[in-house]
Amino acid sequence: MPGYRDFVPRQGFQPTLALSPDAGTVAYSSNAAGRFDLWTVPVAGGVPRRLTRLPDRAVRRIAWAPDGKSLVFTADRDGDEQYRLYRLDLDGDGGRPGAGGPAEIGAGPRCQRVLPAAPFDAEGRRLVYAANDRDETVQDVLVRDLAEETERRIVPPPGVVFQPVGISPDGRWLLTGGFRSHTRVAAYLTDLGNASAAPVCVTADHGDGLFEPGPWAADSTGFYLRTDLWGEFVAGAFYRLATGTLEPVAQHDWDVERIEVAGETLVWSVNEDGRSVLYARHADRPLPLPAVPPGVVSALALAPRAEPLVVLLDTATRPAEVAVLDPSDGVRYLTDARPPAFKAGTAEPVEPEPVIYPSSAGRYVHALYYRPRTPEPHPVLLSIHGGPEAQERPQYLRSGLYQHLLAQGIAIFAPNIAGSTGYGARHQKLVHRNWGGFDLDDLDHAVCHLRSEPGVDAARIAVMGGSYGGFAALSCLARLPYRWAAGVSLCGPANLVALARACPPTWKHFVAAVLGDPETDAGYLVQRSPITYADTITAPLLVLQGARDPRVPRAESDRLVDRLRSRGVDVRYRVFDDEGHGFTDRENELLAYEEIARFLCDHLIG
Repeated sequence: MPGYRDFVPRQGFQPTLALSPDAGTVAYSSNAAGRFDLWTVPVAGGVPRRLTRLPDRAVRRIAWAPDGKSLVFTADRDGDEQYRLYRLDLDGDGGRPGAGGPAEIGAGPRCQRVLPAAPFDAEGRRLVYAANDRDETVQDVLVRDLAEETERRIVPPPGVVFQPVGISPDGRWLLTGGFRSHTRVAAYLTDLGNASAAPVCVTADHGDGLFEPGPWAADSTGFYLRTDLWGEFVAGAFYRLATGTLEPVAQHDWDVERIEVAGETLVWSVNEDGRSVLYARHADRPLPLPAVPPGVVSALALAPRAEPLVVLLDTATRPAEVAVLDPSDGVRYLTDARPPAFKAGTAEPVEPEPVIYPSSAGRYVHALYYRPRTPEPHPVLLSIHGGPEAQERPQYLRSGLYQHLLAQGIAIFAPNIAGSTGYGARHQKLVHRNWGGFDLDDLDHAVCHLRSEPGVDAARIAVMGGSYGGFAALSCLARLPYRWAAGVSLCGPANLVALARACPPTWKHFVAAVLGDPETDAGYLVQRSPITYADTITAPLLVLQGARDPRVPRAESDRLVDRLRSRGVDVRYRVFDDEGHGFTDRENELLAYEEIARFLCDHLIG
């Protein structure tokens, strides 16, 4: 039978794509060589080129300069989330790095530098990014003149985190998103023709909800945005500068999750029960697109008339790939990350089934259920996504862990509990300042649903999660009255007070709104923290932690493990000295999931 590594993708990707101005080359971030480096590949197809060799850093965001002669990108070191900004000059063929390697832009103190998808003005002279270099708790926007090596700083209002979007094509306006939470986002404009102009919130008259700005119209008459102004689900809209009005352009019974523009071509993606469905129009006429396999489009880059349209496409049965959507040929892959087990035909991938189960107060929860091809009854892994404002979707998750466990005969049940995105604003906001409340109730009902399934071995149910999902997994083990077969926490916070205090400084107001304030809400945070109930945990537990994690302090995981071991609980503990909140080193990631696979198979199969 194939082992875990037979299901591992040949490479992984960061959710970023950049299309060259001539639409002939796409740049992306891949860990094919061990770390997330900058790569390019011709849109027509060919051999990918590795442009950087950064042994201790990971490339996170990428953008192409308007003249096609250079790329800019951000990268952090060993997952510390202190992103630095670099520029890489290219030689004459537009695809090879020039001499000298990446040059740092705006070198200065350790801080988070955030690069928007469209950071340059039309001439390529000005570059926009965000940084918390002035005050670690405040994320300013900087407009850098690359010719004069000068910068203009734009400071957000108190309690607002600025995320730059881009400069209008005519060069006058800077568009910025102002975040108070995932559901409270406003659009701000700054007049770049006036050196003393302050940012102005242009969506305030429309309410205090979601007005997340997106790309500019080619004629600078306005910009596109995502908004919940007209109902439970997020729509696409156009903000017209001349009138200050919002005009709906894309309304569905699901969330519009992405909007991209090239010339007169508009492409948007809709999250339809977890699957990305693409729509397009050109000059007010519908533009036909090839069907996309059921999965998730996590990045998108296009040229006018969507020729080409390049996506980062991830499905449950094929790992994330860079692909071109061709009107005549359909999906044409530019990379090949398929694992050995599927390329050799020694295993057959399993598609998830959509499931809806009842919870409390008349609510219903959507989930994905993966059924093995082996005889029933099956042990089950209850897998909880991170976030919490995220979503379990049909993707090739956990570096092949799902498909490996399925081949071993372990079923996977992955619910979108309270707090998940994709199912309306009310469902998403249920977890605000209520971690371990409605979400844990939904997990309780998930177990009840599984125990009623005829093909499930109710005596063999394990729970696993990463980040917020690790918190939820620990909460299940500590607070739900079931005899769990095992549990796995990957970078999971056991102490919510410590989590709130350790969050990145620019997240302070966001964390207070979504999780709670560590000073004024300490009582509630302690009451909902798994460490408070550590003495009730009896199931075998695997804890994985990054020593450099800037969000979940290692000391709290140490404390939890010590408490459990002092009572004789079977705890395996793995600390990765050169990792933060997640993985940047490919071998570390594979070692972690290989250990998780062994642990779960030991306790669910024996």
